[in-house]
Order: sequence, then structure tokens, then C-alpha cells
Amino acid sequence: MERRAGPTRPALIVVDMINTYDHADAGLLVPSVERVVPVIAELIARAREADVPVIYANDNFGLWRSHHGELVDAALAQPHADLIEPIRPDDESLFVVKARHSAFYETPLAYLLWSLGVGHVVLTGQVTEQCVLYSALDAHIRHLEVTVPRDAVASIHPHLASAALEMMERNMGARITDAKETDFPPAAS
Repeated sequence: MERRAGPTRPALIVVDMINTYDHADAGLLVPSVERVVPVIAELIARAREADVPVIYANDNFGLWRSHHGELVDAALAQPHADLIEPIRPDDESLFVVKARHSAFYETPLAYLLWSLGVGHVVLTGQVTEQCVLYSALDAHIRHLEVTVPRDAVASIHPHLASAALEMMERNMGARITDAKETDFPPAAS
């Protein structure tokens, strides 16, 4: 893919937030998710208001025949539906199903971003020290600008999340900020 000349726009990427929370690390993860859900919901609302693409990149949980609606329905049928409802995809949201840690690995995300003229991704979601970190690296090697609002990413292990945020900033040139400092400006001309 050739890099588009001219204006680029941002996109908000919501990583793995459609989740059933029925896995081994859920007990460690859920308290962090509870803190970030309102922040992510506010970022989603601001992105939608600014006509910025909101893209959900979500694990398929090994359900290879499923589509995004089934993943959302499965998560809403579990005890932690309250963590899904505020950030639920709307009809305008885009959805990329992934099978591994990075939102880019073996998915059409890079092409989708290119086709939308996106040059800057704002990464939110879970888990900071895993999927968010690997997605940030893959965005960086694709020459995308990366912003990670530290209060809009959840972790299992806070000390590893801190190290991951530092690595994203130092090694990948990511802008680590707070959600309130994350804006969605119009495309540059």
C-alpha cells in the first residue's frame, strides 16, 4: 500500500473491550476495566461527534464462525454486561475481528485505515501490557501516529502496564496522555 498524500485523519480504536470476562485473568482485569469504561465511553462519544471513525478490534474467542454481532450478544449475556453496554458499537462503528494480540496481525485493519485516510490512531481498551502494546507497535511500524490515553486502557498487571506505556512512548514515539487531553481534530489539509 502506498502512503496517501495529503490530509490524514484520526481514528479511535477500541481493542478487545467486547469481552465475556470468563477467563483466568478476569478477576485481576475487571477492576481496571471498571475504571476505564466511562473514560472510553466518553472518548467514543467525542469521536462520533467529531465524525472520527470508531473501530472495534476484538478477539474472536476462538469462535471462528461468529461475527461481531454474535460477539457483542455473547458478552452482553454474561454477568459483566454492565462493562459492555456503555461502549457498545453503534450502527456506524466499524469492527475488525482478530485472533491474536495485535489488532493488525492477519486482519484488514491496515487496509481499512488506509482506505479511510487515517494517519493517526488513538488506542484504547485492554490489555495495556499485551494487545494494546502490540497494536501500538504494529501501528508504529506502519508509520501511523499513535496516541494512548493512559486512563482509557485497562491492565491485568499495573507494573507491566506502566512499563508498556513507557515502551510505547520511548520506543515507538507514541503520545501517552490522558483522555481529556486527547482531541479529534479535523483532517489536516
